[in-house]
Parts: sequence; structure tokens; C-alpha cells
Amino acid sequence: MLNLCIPCDSLARAVGADQVAEALAREAERRQLPLSIKRTSSRGLYWLEPLVELEGADGRQGFGPLTVDDVPGLLDALQGNRQHPLALGPVEAIPYLKTQQRLLFARAGITRPLSLDDYHAHGGFEGLRQAALLDGDEVVTAVLDSGLRGRGGAAFPAGIKWRTVREAKAAQKYVVCNADEGDSGTFADRMLMEGDPFLLIEGMIIAGLAVGASHGYIYVRSEYPDAIRALNEAILLAREAGYLDVAGNGLAFHLEVRVGAGAYICGEETALLESLEGKRGIVRAKPPLPALQGLFGQPTLVHNVLTLASVPIILAEGAAFYRNYGMGRSLGTLPFQLAGNVRHGGLVERAFGLTLRELVEGYGGGTASGRPIKAAQVGGPLGAWVPPAQFDTPLDYEAFAALGAMLGHGGVVLADDTLNMAGMARFALQFCAEESCGKCTPCRIGSTRGVEVVDKLIASTDPAYRESQAGLLRDLCDTMQYGSLCAMGGMTAYPVASALKHFPADFGLAPAEAAQ
Repeated sequence: MLNLCIPCDSLARAVGADQVAEALAREAERRQLPLSIKRTSSRGLYWLEPLVELEGADGRQGFGPLTVDDVPGLLDALQGNRQHPLALGPVEAIPYLKTQQRLLFARAGITRPLSLDDYHAHGGFEGLRQAALLDGDEVVTAVLDSGLRGRGGAAFPAGIKWRTVREAKAAQKYVVCNADEGDSGTFADRMLMEGDPFLLIEGMIIAGLAVGASHGYIYVRSEYPDAIRALNEAILLAREAGYLDVAGNGLAFHLEVRVGAGAYICGEETALLESLEGKRGIVRAKPPLPALQGLFGQPTLVHNVLTLASVPIILAEGAAFYRNYGMGRSLGTLPFQLAGNVRHGGLVERAFGLTLRELVEGYGGGTASGRPIKAAQVGGPLGAWVPPAQFDTPLDYEAFAALGAMLGHGGVVLADDTLNMAGMARFALQFCAEESCGKCTPCRIGSTRGVEVVDKLIASTDPAYRESQAGLLRDLCDTMQYGSLCAMGGMTAYPVASALKHFPADFGLAPAEAAQ
């Protein structure tokens, strides 16, 4: 009997995983060859998808990327115990995977997403079991001591949020998962929700237990139908197995998925809460903080997927275990996502502290085009463009803040030397203009005027006029960064200002003009 594993991840399916699985089943039937196909999550080595793994007594052997046309030859090689041209050797020994430090994605590519047996066999619900033995204050203390920070833009200490919600006096509290993963080049949330949904569910149950919330919502963007389906099925399975009763302690936790319409602004926590309430997604002024007056005016713990999914690991292994990863105030691991013009696109989970160069050149292998790297945009479409001269900066919240950049959700989009940065600055402003909720003037008007200024700057042939427009653009970036109500307008300045600073020639400017 041949035992094969093929990912059911939506990216793997998009490049032919379903067709390869069907072709393998047909060809094995034709040959009367005993064959078992297990559909697992993806390991995130996306340049190798569809990746087929052969299970054996000595681990798994990988083959990929496979096409339907490769199927007969693969079965010939497996039946004849011969080497196949697409053989990768032991999957765990592939350098891209072997050197990672996987905590959140420890089960990636190994387990079947909706198998409670698989989840249990690989440590699932151990964090919840430990949390059920503690009182809420002790769980909150564990999260505080771990040093976990929100895996979004602000990187706010998670434990402080937990303590605030726990101490708030209210008859009803909520836990809300922000799964509105809208940043370009990011896919870790989708990959985890599709491939390991019980981990997120476990994290939300622990959060509810700790802060005294009886109701949780996972807000998922409508563009993620596979994740929505996986979460709904996983919630049903977890409920039937009794896990939403918080390990039998009598506290029922109601959990449901809500689908967003795809507005980028709903990735901002207060706009998301407005949307959950059935209103248009518009940013709220703060204070009051959502931790005190959030969903329906009640204390609400809002975190993204990666933050909540980190909690079971902290409770199962201990805060000290988690703190052993990372550097400075950036503790634990972050799943970095490599996309764009990159040779080896995929997910890389490492502790904070590796350099951007290690990530894009070591793991990513440079550009897919083979041309020189021009820059990497880190942190989504509103992240700064980082030039190669700064690639030795450690991936750490404070180190990137010192550059005028951010890590955000860990998305890294690579570009070669053919990319025009003036065009990318214009795109960032246009993107903001289209996605702004319109509530505050710096974002609503500033983004529209910014597009006009960039157009005038690049269209002019007069050096003096270009210099004046560059000065105006810098001033506009300052106004948006410090005057906008939320990070939508505030962070639009990052890609614009960094492009202007590091790539002045793309705007028709001399270096001295841009550096002012």
C-alpha cells in the first residue's frame, strides 16, 4: 500500500493539487495498485506545490512540483523503487523547512485540517486543558509573562488587553478574531484557518475563559471561502466534542463565523466592530477603547488570527518557553510570508531577530526574474519600501520602527530593479483614496491630493517645480501620518515617504532633493 499526502490548501488546489490527486487515484486503479491518499494542510513551501509526500517508516519523502503529466512516471518510480526527477528527499530535511522554528505552524502539512484525532495526536487542546486548571487571572498572567504582542500593525502587548477586558465590569463580554487578512502578500491567516482551524478555536476558547467572555466571533473576509467552510465545520466538530463547554467547567462559549464584504478598512478593529454590528465599516474615535466599550458597547477582546493562535502554545508549554524565542521586546515567532517577484515564495516561521537579508535572499532565493533586488515592501500595501542597503536590519518591531518602517502582519513583497517606485507611491495613495472610510480629512482628502501631487511631480520637466512638489508631498505625508484618525491614513505615508527617500531618481529628483 502506498500512502500519499497531498495538500488541500487553496493555493495548492489553485495550481492543480486536486487534479494531481484525482490522476493518482485513477492511475492507481488502472494499475490495480493499492493506494491511500490523505489530504493534509500545506507546509507553505508554495513554490513546490503541488507537493506530494510519500509516507513511510522513515518519515515522508517529497516530490514536487507535480503536474498531472508527472503522475505515471511517479508511480513507475515508486513501484520500481527508483529515483524520480522531482524527488526532494526527506521533506523535513529540505533546507527551507529544516531551519525554521515552527510553533504556530508545527502541524502544517502534517495533519488533516478537520481531523480531531490528528489535532490531538500532535498536542491539540493541551493549552485549553492547562487553562481550565487555572483561574482567569493566572491565564492572563501567563499571556503577560510570555511577552506576546499583537501580530498586527501596532504590536500592542496582548496581556494588557486581556487584563483590561477581564477587569472590566459587565454582564456580557466578547472575544473577536480579526481574520480580515487584506494586506497584499499575506496569507498566514488563510493558511492557518484552512489548515489548522482547531488551533484558532482553542485560542479563542482560552481567551473567553480568561476574560469572562461567553461569545466569540471570527470575522473573515468573503474572499476566503475555503477558510470559512473549514472554520464552520471545525466549530461544529469542536462543539459536538464538548470543547466549547471549556473543558467541562460549565462555562459555555458560543463561537460563530461572520463574513465581511471585503472592505480593507474593516481590518481596523473599530471599523470591524461596526461591521459586526451590521453597520457600515467606519472607524470609531478612541477613547473609549474596545476593551472597555467594544462590540455592542460591551468589553471586547480583539486580536488577529496569529495572536489568538499563539495562546494555546503559551498555555501548553509555559510563558518561559515562549519568551525563549525572539529578541528584545519582540518575543516568540512570526510567520513571515514571502511573495511578489521572489524565487521561493512561501511561509517562513522564525523567531524575531533574523535579518531581512536572511529572509529574502536565504529563504526567498532572490528574485524570480533573476534580476537584482530593488526593494522589499514589508508589512502590506501600506508598509515601507526597504532598500537592500538596510536588509541587514533584524526583523524586530523596534528595529523596523527606527527605520520608519513596520513588520505588520509579516508580509514581505520583493521587487526587482525594473519596478518604478514613483508608480508604487502613487498606487499607495490611490489605494488609500479608494479604501478610506472617509471619516477623517487627512486620509480622505490627503490621499486624493497625494495622487495629484505625484502626477504633477513625475509629469514635470522643471527641476525647481519637481523640488517644490516633492516638498509638498513630504508635508502631506506628515499630515496624514500624524493627523489621521486610524492607521489607514497614517500608514499610507510609509510607502510614499520611503519611495521618495530611497529612490529619488524614479521621481526625477536628485538625491539631495529627496533627502530633505
